[in-house]
Amino acid sequence: MGGCHAERRRRTLGYKLVKAERHLRAFARFAAGRAEPHIRTASVLAWIGTVARTPGARARRLTDLFLFARFLHAEDPRHEIPRADVTWRRETRPIPYIYTADEIARILAAAGNLRHQTPNPLRRQLYTMLFGLIAATGLRVSEALALRLDDIQPGGVLHIRETKFRKSRLVPLHPTVIDALDRYLEVRRQRAGESDWLFPSVQHRKLCPTTVNYTFRCTLRRAGIAPERSQQPRIHDLRHTFATRVLEQCGAERGAVARHFVALSTYLGHADIRNTYWYLQATPEMMADIAAAAERLVGESAA
Repeated sequence: MGGCHAERRRRTLGYKLVKAERHLRAFARFAAGRAEPHIRTASVLAWIGTVARTPGARARRLTDLFLFARFLHAEDPRHEIPRADVTWRRETRPIPYIYTADEIARILAAAGNLRHQTPNPLRRQLYTMLFGLIAATGLRVSEALALRLDDIQPGGVLHIRETKFRKSRLVPLHPTVIDALDRYLEVRRQRAGESDWLFPSVQHRKLCPTTVNYTFRCTLRRAGIAPERSQQPRIHDLRHTFATRVLEQCGAERGAVARHFVALSTYLGHADIRNTYWYLQATPEMMADIAAAAERLVGESAA
């Protein structure tokens, strides 16, 4: 089953396709086991039914297979394109959980009291710094994990290299974050000096996102954050919280909204100001005036 050209084409447009690649390779193995050189709708549905338990997971995999099949069908009509009427409920963005300042403090305190692990003597300091850095800067988790020591520039500036849509940017840090980072680096030099990753794994490699997400969930339980929720808050919600708190400070005056939006969009690494506007959906009713001003701004940028 072909398709490498399809992946290369989309990557040249700036897509990372990390999860999509994993899904497509898994389906290719499934299809190969059925001796099918071409995509079949029945096989797509059979595969999704065995690997995805939730509607959202099924929708993500089906979307990846749909785009892949559509590309291959243009070159070889023997590839079937799954019909729209066989899709499950379309995935919607999960409602972000906006952490309070007290909850973030409890998360960092819980990270500092994680169970000690002999293979990873840096565990407590690493996760306290990692979660704190994301909360203080709104970095994507992938951006934080991709940081190397030489990405820390003089004056407390982080060089975020070619992330989403191949955008690089400089992220200045608050003096309190710089102080915390300096303390972390001192401990890190003593316990993980062989790696050039800012947040190294036990093997001195890039830290695995799955490990980070698991540890964050453990930290939330220790901190007693939203235990009543069926859907546990995510580490990515720290980014939402950062954006929300920044926007809350800009007031409702149109010029202030415009300045904050442009600055925040750049700081977060968004390719389009519309992506920043979405964060207003997570804010309280008190931000209705800000949302209205931002909506006018977005409308003007689209004109």
